[in-house]
Amino acid sequence: MADVAAVVEEERLDVLTKTESTQELLLQRRADCKDSWPGQWDVSSAGHISAGDSSLVSAQRELQEELGISLPKDAFEPIFTFLQECVINDGKLTYNEFYDVYLVTTVDPIPLEAFTLQARKIETEVSAVNYISYEEYRSFLAKEDPDYVPYDVNEHYGQLFNVIRQRYTVNTVARSLSLQKQLCRYAPVSLNAELTGLSDADIKALGLLIKAAKFMDEIFSLQVWYSNPALRDWLKEHAGASELDKLKWMYYLINKSPWSCLDENEAFLTTTDSAIKLLPQATKAVSGWKGLEYKAAFPILKPPGANFYPPDMDKMEFELWADSLPENQQNDATSFFTVIKRHSELSLDSSLPSHVVHGTNYLAGTLDLYSVPYSKEYNSYLSKAAELLHEAGDLAGSPSLKRLLHSKADSFLSNDYYESDIAWMELEEGGIRKGAREALGSLLRSSFSMSTKDSKLDVTIGPYETYEDTIFGYKATFEAFIGVRDDKATAQLKLFGDNLQFLEQNLPMDNTYKSKHVNAAPIRVIQLVYNAGDVKGPQTVAFNLPNDERIVKDRGTSMVMLKNVSEAKVPTARVGELEFFLLNEKVACLILKRRDVSSIVEMYLKSSLLGLDIVGGGLVESSFDLSMFSDIGELQELHSALEEAKADIVGLWALKFLISQDLLPKSLEKSMYVSFLAGCFRSVRFGLEEAHGKGQALQFNWLFEKEAFILHSDETFSVDFAKVEEAVESLSRAILTIQAKGDKGAANLLLQKYCKMTLPLKHALEKLESVQVPVDIAPQFSVVNEIAKQS
Repeated sequence: MADVAAVVEEERLDVLTKTESTQELLLQRRADCKDSWPGQWDVSSAGHISAGDSSLVSAQRELQEELGISLPKDAFEPIFTFLQECVINDGKLTYNEFYDVYLVTTVDPIPLEAFTLQARKIETEVSAVNYISYEEYRSFLAKEDPDYVPYDVNEHYGQLFNVIRQRYTVNTVARSLSLQKQLCRYAPVSLNAELTGLSDADIKALGLLIKAAKFMDEIFSLQVWYSNPALRDWLKEHAGASELDKLKWMYYLINKSPWSCLDENEAFLTTTDSAIKLLPQATKAVSGWKGLEYKAAFPILKPPGANFYPPDMDKMEFELWADSLPENQQNDATSFFTVIKRHSELSLDSSLPSHVVHGTNYLAGTLDLYSVPYSKEYNSYLSKAAELLHEAGDLAGSPSLKRLLHSKADSFLSNDYYESDIAWMELEEGGIRKGAREALGSLLRSSFSMSTKDSKLDVTIGPYETYEDTIFGYKATFEAFIGVRDDKATAQLKLFGDNLQFLEQNLPMDNTYKSKHVNAAPIRVIQLVYNAGDVKGPQTVAFNLPNDERIVKDRGTSMVMLKNVSEAKVPTARVGELEFFLLNEKVACLILKRRDVSSIVEMYLKSSLLGLDIVGGGLVESSFDLSMFSDIGELQELHSALEEAKADIVGLWALKFLISQDLLPKSLEKSMYVSFLAGCFRSVRFGLEEAHGKGQALQFNWLFEKEAFILHSDETFSVDFAKVEEAVESLSRAILTIQAKGDKGAANLLLQKYCKMTLPLKHALEKLESVQVPVDIAPQFSVVNEIAKQS
């Protein structure tokens, strides 16, 4: 019988504690009785992860058991995970050990007498602890000193020492210049909104709505990462300490996290910049010592599951757990409106000193995970926001607005958003004022209720987008858009709604997937007064809601366009220098015509407003939606980028189709293609970790491959008008078909091939970098102070 090779896999974790004030690392000495490396100095804490335990919980438990240090999870910074392979028994046995490495940062050394060293009933496990400079420790490891447990500092552990060295050797001037350069990519813009015509009650309601919206910021900050609120508060408190601290705070305000949206989510801060927390009872008490101070940690790499899942959870663990649940609990697990936690984490945290545990009823599965509804997880914020919405609802003169605000307040506490989404749809459908109502005519179905006293206020508030959840795309972040309606601009969008079914039946895809009964999606325009929550980095100019599949199937969706945001972007981030430097002179002049076209096309070219319904995966979908429910189940984390690409490219196809039907002037044709090319460069600058940037890279690279976009010898770009129509149609067909089938494999292949930084894109971005064209705007809501005074 032939020998069979065997593979053994284990998981190990290492915790290293460093002290900022002395630049030292805490080491433990292994007892002489240990089977492995007896009597040698090792990292602060180490051990194997037992079956059924999680990495982070094990790290907390090991540090507590071995050294008597009890720390919450926000003290542990995940540095990296790596695989160490060892082949023994003449190649018959392969031993794989996965290492999870964490770093804990304390402000000052912990007194040696504060430790409680682990011991068995008879033998000691840890014989001593001591501090050593990180450079000296690295030197001992590099020369393989026999007094130290060996770690290869030329490979994975070299990364750890590089991280530590970089944090201790910061060039303040260089770092300030770097942050200034990053900030310059956002042009500060004061957004104004016309408040004329609002009643005193409307102004008071606006003030209350803005206050409620600010709680969306609080929730979103927590949704991004569990130590993010502490980091935010610390940066704000210390913003006046130095010019560097001011820049840190300013750039944080734009990104709402330590990760830069325009730099592939690269961290622009480190845990060293974060909040200092005091735990007086984290160790054994020592006379005259106030207790352990540590830095609230966040990882260098942005967590794919944000704070919706345990940080050490992977897809396999989640799917095994979800599959073990009854159907109703599976729905809770994958719901937009729940967070996923661990039983073991709850148990461990409750045992930590001075740590308050949030009480909740949970749904138990067969594994370590359980789900918690948003209404309980964020209750302290949602209950206050609900009070403000009820108060604003009492002031509202419009019945549809009154219903929306009261039902949204109720949904915050019930975790059921169906009725409030219906109310939001009816506000959009029935709240159009008389002048616009006459212009829209047949766009509105007869079943839509029309109030005699319509609302000028436009309110979108709650959990909607799923971009932060890049594991599955399940979990929704909270956001708010508070605005005032622009009825004239809304009426000018009638053309698209009137021709929705016509466009649907001519989509470049198999008729099997087309919807025979398209819900005409109302599109209306507002002047943004205030936004909050998930509105970080590049600013959206339009959004489409709701995401509830039940409502989408029965009633479709609505789009909201932010006119003042759209107008602010054009002179700031796109028109002028960008076209001059990147477009061939033969086509650059065409884009200038865009400023003279009708407002309907002008606004479309800047925000992909067109809506088309298709049947996909058994659900109805809107192609202008930015985070639609359909296909999320099949496409999961790939959905957002593909949806962004579809919204743009199918919209471009639709414009050409309307031109071919003489519904738009033929003179717009070349201008729209050139404008689209220019827009690709700006959107890709959002970064390829961001869904908009990925979608734009897909479109540009596809059209470039099809020779619809051309790079000239003078390093400028142009459009081949003979090839661009077919290229646009072929990409539209590819994306629509993938979404209709819910074909994740095809979606993955498409995104892998085209969502990358190709040489033409890299060339264009480097050229833009040299002239420092702003990427986007950083809005400042000047009208808020005026509203506060009046309300």
